[in-house]
Amino acid sequence: MRSRLSLRIPQPQHRPGDAPDFSNIAVPPAGRLARPPIEAKAHDLIPYAYDLIRVLDDEGRAVGAWNPQLDAAALQKGLRMMLLTRAYDDRMYRVQRQGKISFYVKSTGEEAVSVASAHALNDDDMCFPAYRQQGFLIARNYPLLDMMCQCFSNARDPIKGRQLPVMYSSRECCFFTVSGNLCTQYPQAVGWAMASAYRGDSRIAFSFIGEGTTAEGDFHQGLNFAAVYRAPVVLTVVNNQWAISSFSGLAGGDETTFASRAIGYGLPGLRVDGNDYLAVLAAVRWAAERARANLGATLIEFFTYRAEAHSTSDDPSRYRPSDEWRAWPLGDPIERLKQHMIREGIWDESRHQALSEETAHQVRETQREAESIGTLAGGSRPSPHTMFEDVFADVPRHLAAQRKEAGV
Repeated sequence: MRSRLSLRIPQPQHRPGDAPDFSNIAVPPAGRLARPPIEAKAHDLIPYAYDLIRVLDDEGRAVGAWNPQLDAAALQKGLRMMLLTRAYDDRMYRVQRQGKISFYVKSTGEEAVSVASAHALNDDDMCFPAYRQQGFLIARNYPLLDMMCQCFSNARDPIKGRQLPVMYSSRECCFFTVSGNLCTQYPQAVGWAMASAYRGDSRIAFSFIGEGTTAEGDFHQGLNFAAVYRAPVVLTVVNNQWAISSFSGLAGGDETTFASRAIGYGLPGLRVDGNDYLAVLAAVRWAAERARANLGATLIEFFTYRAEAHSTSDDPSRYRPSDEWRAWPLGDPIERLKQHMIREGIWDESRHQALSEETAHQVRETQREAESIGTLAGGSRPSPHTMFEDVFADVPRHLAAQRKEAGV
């Protein structure tokens, strides 16, 4: 008698009402992994796709070969930018709930991923972001006022009301337009990197996606082109455990790590503690050095956790325990860097409190200025004539006629 087949449907470990328990996650000791030379062969780096690169240990010490040896000024800069990102997120979430913008996406718990990545790259390296990388722009000193005005879609919106809130874009900061569609970033980043190499330029490309997006075909096509043409690009997967209402197991996270996707393409795969600012910075630096040396692409998985809702359109209490974030074994990236700096004798609680208040004040004052220009609820908006701009170098006859007919 033949046995009946059965289909496995992946299920998350915790559901609403359950007690969070991450004892199944093996957190290796910080500093265990050696830092290989950038010319190491991909097949020799296979263990790095399954382990976890960590620098900060449980006592806040920076240990091991991946320690980037940052001085006090660099550490304080990283902490400030993460605090500023969190303050910005908290303020804009409140603004959305007040009906002043239509939509927002927070990055709470993932600040190290974006800020440390930005600080590990050159300012003119091209970033192809997902929609949770506001910290990357903030770390590149993009004006908070412009970010807020983009969310408000007011007259100062640099994108002139053509994008959803948080879909930022900045040519000056080498930050490609955020796309709401999944995995457009990888083919774009790889193609841009190929063009940079073809021209004999010196700039590399960098891209973010979430772990759920690895189930898209564009993910694999991007990896294939990156490997075949040895494109100077760093491709990252932010594994924050949850896509919108679906957990990482539905993208294959129960079977293997997302960094291991690199192995089949002959690329190095690094799995990194995404809540460890120093580990993120060190891993991105290593991959960037490899790309600049014409040694090809690297795939990095940042192992982290999405503390807040997927967006303001999402209610995570419907699919996971409300306190699951607090049980996450890798902690809070801001708190971990703070404790490291206190241990090093370059920081203390009073200075941290002062910096937290300073960044919160900066965000509040910027909000007042942005709201004085306009919000979703009222105020000045981009002029209607802008709908005819920025597409063609020379406005074609039929659009000129439409513009005239519209009286703008």
